[in-house]
Formats: sequence, C-alpha cells, structure tokens
Amino acid sequence: MTREPLLLTPGPTIVPPSVLEALGRPTDHHRTKEFQAVLKEVGEGLKKVFGTAQEVLILTSSGTGAMEAAVANLLSAGDEAIVIRGGKFGERWGEICEAFGATFTPVDPLWGKPLDLKALEQTLKQHPRAKAVFATLCETSAGVVFDIRGLRRAITAAGVPALLVVDAISGLGADSFAMDEMGVDVAVSGSQKGFMLPPGLAFIALSPRAWEAVSKSKSPRYYYDLNLAKKAWADTDTPWTPAISLIIGLKESLKIMLAKGIESFTAGHRADAEKLRADVQKMGLELYADPACASNAVTMIKVPAGVDGKELLKQIRAKHNIVIAGGQGKELVGKVIRIATMGAVGPAEIQAGLNAVEEVLAEMQVKNG
Repeated sequence: MTREPLLLTPGPTIVPPSVLEALGRPTDHHRTKEFQAVLKEVGEGLKKVFGTAQEVLILTSSGTGAMEAAVANLLSAGDEAIVIRGGKFGERWGEICEAFGATFTPVDPLWGKPLDLKALEQTLKQHPRAKAVFATLCETSAGVVFDIRGLRRAITAAGVPALLVVDAISGLGADSFAMDEMGVDVAVSGSQKGFMLPPGLAFIALSPRAWEAVSKSKSPRYYYDLNLAKKAWADTDTPWTPAISLIIGLKESLKIMLAKGIESFTAGHRADAEKLRADVQKMGLELYADPACASNAVTMIKVPAGVDGKELLKQIRAKHNIVIAGGQGKELVGKVIRIATMGAVGPAEIQAGLNAVEEVLAEMQVKNG
C-alpha cells in the first residue's frame, strides 16, 4: 500500500513534489514588487496554456466561481442563453443562469454521446436573441469532450451573434484547446485538475466581444466583478487578497507544463487515455463514452452486471489506497467508475489503478458466485 492515497480522480489530482515544495514556502505579502513579479510570470504562462492573447484573470475560488463570474458579468436578468448540457457540469451552467434571472434553452445530447451540431444550429436559429452559448470542453460526469470548433461553426452558420463560453475546468491540458483559434469568447478553468494544484484558484479569459458584453451587463456582482479584476490586473495586481501560496505553486506547475510545451503536454495525456481505454477493453470491460467523443482527461468504465460499483471503489481504497471516482447522477451511481488521465497522472499511476480494479473486481465476482 502506498503511504499517501493515489488520486486517480478527475479533481483533485496528484500534486507533484516540486509543486508541493513551492506550496510550502513562507507566505509573502501580496502587495509587493516581488509578488507582482510572480503574478506577471504566471499571467504570461496562463495565456500560453489557454491559447490566447487576452489576459487570464485569477480568482480565488473553485472553478465554479469562474463559471458564476462569467454568467454574472455577461448577462442581465431576462437575457436569453443556450446551454449545452449532456452532464452534471453542463447542467450547472443552466443553474447559474437561473440564479441570475437569465432564461436558457437547453440542448441535451445523450450522456456519453457526441453533440448533434445541426440540432444546435437549428436551436440557435429559433432563438436569435440568445446572447451566449454555454458549453463544456470535458464533461467529466459523462467522460466526453465536446467539439468546440464545431460549436463555433454552428453559431456562425446560424447567423446569431452569441458569445461562446466554455468551461475548460477539467479538459484544459488534457484535451486540445486553443481559445483564440477556436473562436471562444470566454474560457474558464480551475487549479485542481490539469494544473496539478490543490483546489482554490479559478481562471477566466475574455475576448474583446465578451468585454463589450460585460460593459452592458446589469447583473449584481461584487467579489466577482470582472471590471475590478481587469483594472487591478492592468497594474499586475488583484482586487482582493489572492491565494498567495497557490499562486506560488501555480508558478511551478506552469514551469512543468510549459517545459514540455502545451501541445506535447496534451499529447501525452491523449496517449495515456488511448492506452487506458485499450487496456480496459482487453480486460473485458465496457467503456461508457462513445469513442467518437471520449475525453483524454477521464475515462468512464461500466461496472459489470451484479457488481456494486460503490463497494468496488471502497475496496480499492481500503486494499490499495487508490482513489477512483464513481458515477454522477442517479442513473450512474454505482454503475460506472471514472479514472482520470490529467495533470501529473502518468502511465505508472494508471497501471496501478487498473491492476487494483482488476484484482478487486475478480475477488468480488468470485465472492458473488
């Protein structure tokens, strides 16, 4: 058994030793030239990871904070939006819209299946006043990656000037993403996934069109007022007290990512995910997500009939100290398991997880007769 739990969950993920060391350094004051130098360095690194020439603002929150900031700053009560669901996190976009009085029309691909882009185009044509399309890069509750380029094409084809807003919290660094090249207007992410940090930081980048929408939004906001964040960032600062230690750690995690190059970093996760899916099938297990849209960040595996998926995960933790995620949503709880291939997770960790699954599953199936 390993001394520390091996995290193969889609967040939080493994924190590398060099990042742990950085997190443990003494806390500096955040209104100093020294810390401003750190902010400047991580700001440039984040732009490379996001694939954007725009500034990437840092918020002290989980990724959901950046999602809320996007809705609160882009929309006003009564505005229309399109929300692509197909999973728990796509559903979250709709819940946030409702919290701020915006109405939304859902587009609901089957969980684990690709989005019908023609259906989205038709929905947009029926709702020409929609101000934004909210989407998810990697929907971890369904194990899928959505075609962001295709989404932009569908919006353009519909002739609707809607902003494309993407939750890249789980997918960034594992699934291919380039904000500017893909025509994304707002992208959000978080620290505890591909960035290999504990939870507590969120990131958001906006296109010039999105900033124009921010100037017109009448939704109430205070802590998540992006105008304040933008003004402070112009002076290499933050409007509120930032998570200093996490930003110091972010400097180190960005070094790891950019030393490989973000394309190579992403390609490594793609290779790991492809091998994992192949190995799962060799074990005689069935994958949940359609191969046409399977994410490189997380792989969902169907639990064999007659096996309690929750008990399977419980025994893997007890016997091997390996943490694997279960299903989300009442239809999938106990029916699937999810193994992450993001951040610092590599071939050795994935193999350890698969070995544990195979061993415990065999024991449970023998016991069940």
